[in-house]
Amino acid sequence: MNRIVIMLLAIFQLALPGANALGQPRLDVDGVAVRVELDESQFSGGRQPLQHWIERSLRIVSAYYGGFPTQSLRIQVVPESGAGVHGGKTWGYGGGLIRVQVGRDVTEAQLDDDWVLVHEMTHLALPDVGDAQSWFSEGLAVYVEGIAREQAGNRSQQDIFMEQMRQMPRGLPQPGDHGLDHTHTWARTYWGGAMFCFLADVEIHRRTGNRLGLQDAMRAVARASGGLRSDWPISRVFATGDAATGTHVLEDLYTQMKDKPVSPDLQDLWSKLGVVSRGGTVTLDDHAPLADVRRAIMASRVKTT
Repeated sequence: MNRIVIMLLAIFQLALPGANALGQPRLDVDGVAVRVELDESQFSGGRQPLQHWIERSLRIVSAYYGGFPTQSLRIQVVPESGAGVHGGKTWGYGGGLIRVQVGRDVTEAQLDDDWVLVHEMTHLALPDVGDAQSWFSEGLAVYVEGIAREQAGNRSQQDIFMEQMRQMPRGLPQPGDHGLDHTHTWARTYWGGAMFCFLADVEIHRRTGNRLGLQDAMRAVARASGGLRSDWPISRVFATGDAATGTHVLEDLYTQMKDKPVSPDLQDLWSKLGVVSRGGTVTLDDHAPLADVRRAIMASRVKTT
């Protein structure tokens, strides 16, 4: 996205309802200066549960990337009717701006189970790759949210794979599909992109004997680019990620999937990873052929920065 447009969008956000200066504590979380803008009187549970939610989400993303992708962050919590977390939007301008809509009656349990804020924070680690490749930025955030939360103990493997098995087939190409770069439906953007990341993660682990994975590739991209504040072509993202793993997995998979429909056998891959679905529940088979790959993907990593 053009940098001037990003600046104007960020400025525009300041004038929107809920973006006022009511309550702006400055937090220091894992070395990140965080300014939280919220009116605690608008939430039945007050400020503390929301602040814990923000701090936990930041630490989850920081652990996945070996350090949070920005040194400062501004979060606007906008109250809406109802409960739960309703959605969010992220900009790279000014170090990082996240605007998230939250129900006034949100509960601590809903905040603990929330995926939205981790998803939005993940966007800060990837440079702006442009609209044609929005499937990668959105798909990566979908995929990383689950893995990062599992590594932090905020979500179970069974829950992640249950969601994948339910949702990821929606990302498979449908009649008339022309590849990820040219088919911008919701399902192909979010779950087609997540499927690309899933396939890449498994293959990088296979080729490196479980020494490295997509997590290492994306850490390298975040470090080299500075994240969302930069504009990079997707070719540079994948070249940087592949260099970090010593493979060509990202570039090769992109070549295969960008201009034509590709339908991998997801059920077969889950089976080889030891993910078994029976009667609406998921169990894990540690004797499956690629069970070691699954365990390596889900294992927490040492922070590098």
